[in-house]
Amino acid sequence: MRVAVLLVLSLTLTVFGCSALTEDQPGVQVATAFYPLQFVTERVTEGVPDIEVDTLAQPGVEPHDLELTIKETALIADASLVVYEKDFQPAVDEAVDQNAEGDTLDVSGPADLVTFESEHAHDEDDEHGHDHEGLDPHFWQDPTRMADVADAIADSLADIDPDHSDEYAANAADLRADLERLDAAYTGGLADCERDTVVVSHDAFGYLSRYGIHVAPIAGLSPDAEPTPADLAELHELIESDGVTTVFSETLAPPQLAETLADDAGVSAEILDPVEGLTDDTADEDYVSLMERNLAALERANGCR
Repeated sequence: MRVAVLLVLSLTLTVFGCSALTEDQPGVQVATAFYPLQFVTERVTEGVPDIEVDTLAQPGVEPHDLELTIKETALIADASLVVYEKDFQPAVDEAVDQNAEGDTLDVSGPADLVTFESEHAHDEDDEHGHDHEGLDPHFWQDPTRMADVADAIADSLADIDPDHSDEYAANAADLRADLERLDAAYTGGLADCERDTVVVSHDAFGYLSRYGIHVAPIAGLSPDAEPTPADLAELHELIESDGVTTVFSETLAPPQLAETLADDAGVSAEILDPVEGLTDDTADEDYVSLMERNLAALERANGCR
């Protein structure tokens, strides 16, 4: 009899324990692949009850080379919606294909990615011999594309949670207004400059061509790609011929190559944030403030008025 009572008590505690765990879970869980997608999703879901937004790429981690832990894989499996960019993070693509049980949104469609060729042309031809085939994934350097992604996230969430569709739409509209102001600041701030060439550590800023910027990257798509000696020599010549005053390194990647090139060319070395993720130094910032900081750095470097 005592054994039977203990067994019943154990089963009761288990049932109530599971029930409590279930009640603690939010109604809608969203897993975002890296910081710009986290920022947009948090803005779209702001003020909506019973929703949780998580990110797979933690602060200080370079998102290109993300390797998922068991916990992050579980986030993908449990999410009502996974927001990611196909072909940007191979580990995330694989986990989404194998583990995602809810809805998924590949933002490369609404972001309307462009090819490297159309986005990175420098005058008559590409002087640096980099391989620019394929699509440029760094769409968030263009605030108007971020606004389109926000609309797509709002639509996806409205399908999952129709009771709050109006809130998602209103939040996306408010974010679009902020991003259009940011776009106007870039358009005006970079309209009248002494030069338009920007030397950066890796090929993450091609969408700035929207504002008349010509990007000359030291490395290719991945920040750990190695330039050849010929690449560095051509960049040195470009710095001299175009009157470039600054070589930009970036957060989340070693600055040595950019600093060495700047020293050899006798120009300044500064940081241009690719806004791929936050760090300890930028933990109190957000996408908009980091883009504003980048704009100020570009205006100084290019002699804009």
